[in-house]
Amino acid sequence: MTLLRTFETGVRGLLSHRLRSVLTTLGILFGVAAVICTVGIGQASAASVTARIAALGTNLLTITPGSTVSAGVFGGSGSASTLTMADVAGLQNKDDAPDVGAVAPVVQGRGSLISTSSNWSTTVQGSTPDWITTNARSVGAGAFFTTADVNAHKQVVVLGSTTALNLSVAVGDTVTINRIPFQVLGVLASTGGRAFSNGDDLAVVPLTTAQDALTGGGPNSVQRILLSAGSADTIGSAYQEADNLLLAAHHITDPAQADFTIQSQSTLQSTAQSVTSTLTILLASVAAISLLVGGIGVMNIMLVSVTERTAEIGLRKALGATPTDLLRQFLVEAATLSVIGGLLGVGAGLLASWLIPHFTSIGVAVSAAPVLIAVGVAAAVGLVFGVYPAARAARLAPIEALRAA
Repeated sequence: MTLLRTFETGVRGLLSHRLRSVLTTLGILFGVAAVICTVGIGQASAASVTARIAALGTNLLTITPGSTVSAGVFGGSGSASTLTMADVAGLQNKDDAPDVGAVAPVVQGRGSLISTSSNWSTTVQGSTPDWITTNARSVGAGAFFTTADVNAHKQVVVLGSTTALNLSVAVGDTVTINRIPFQVLGVLASTGGRAFSNGDDLAVVPLTTAQDALTGGGPNSVQRILLSAGSADTIGSAYQEADNLLLAAHHITDPAQADFTIQSQSTLQSTAQSVTSTLTILLASVAAISLLVGGIGVMNIMLVSVTERTAEIGLRKALGATPTDLLRQFLVEAATLSVIGGLLGVGAGLLASWLIPHFTSIGVAVSAAPVLIAVGVAAAVGLVFGVYPAARAARLAPIEALRAA
């Protein structure tokens, strides 16, 4: 029997049980669509994180405190309170740290913001005017607060564009943060945040005001310190100056015992890429399980088909069909189910990839590689799980098949 004739016979066998064939393809369809979407979300997240870190520039350093240890349990990096305003003052001293440019201490917490027409929960950061420099941000409307505002403990706030939009406020309006009134001094220019993070959804207030009324921790404590070197060429020397200064200020002689961590943009970028890659692989692996389930469904339906068509198999063998002919026929049926399911899954995955960004803040980046791999895996799943039913059909003896019928 020719391959074309075998394919025609296989397709005719599938069409004779349309509903069963459609239900079988659904497992493959959802598996392929899930793989495309999850890989796309992971790739978009990685691109977004990389772009946001790169947008901060190559001359940024972030200093975070060490970890706490309680009853042998580590609290994680940044859980200790080892950074102080004295450290900030030391880093701002040009005699000790000539290559360190802007220095911005940061305290942070969640806040409930309420305007006259809406409410919104977001991240509230307390800092100094250098925050705008160290974060490579700009003000889109109004102005950023000044050193005088920090010294006066002014209740003013600069909002991210997303936060301002959701609160329906403009420069000069008043919002309450945790029931404390703040005047909107400015709105930051948008950074175009996407995927799982949004750099436009935040509020920034003077450091002293945040320490007084929002985050607590006392007037001398900071959660992290942002530094910007004079240029990308001096990032190494700025790193070394900050490290030496803090070690001396904290009376630490062994750098391995440092109660703080200094990270550069390249370190953050490589860490973020590693995390997002791992997350993408994890999500794709979970989605791939549905392909495995779909393959089991294909094998199950082909076994049922072999049992139901025992008489047909016996008659075809009696008329001269070889075991190879029968093996190819049932493999064609299994592969056809998987390929059709895979192609429909590609369509569903592309549709979902278009709909998700339109209805959520999650970005999806679809590339050719995961699409082709998903379809190839779907076809392979059909062939692998179709081998046993096909071999079982090919092994049936004509007399026994006709007698069983």
